[in-house]
Amino acid sequence: MEKAVNPLKRGALVRDTRRNRVGEVQATLAGRVYLRPPGGGVEWDARPGDLEPVDDHEQLRCRVRQLNADSSGGVL
Repeated sequence: MEKAVNPLKRGALVRDTRRNRVGEVQATLAGRVYLRPPGGGVEWDARPGDLEPVDDHEQLRCRVRQLNADSSGGVL
């Protein structure tokens, strides 16, 4: 069963279940969703059916990690 996230808005945090990675939606193009790690890094693409929304706990964890990195000069 497909677990598509709808809508896939730029900036939304989702889990790529195929890679077990959390990513921030950058764009959708030709049936693919382009993601990057929260806070930056190399983009990857995924199928919409492989994505699921992250829970509030995971979103908070990602945001705190980014704030910590920003306060320490960008080191994650």
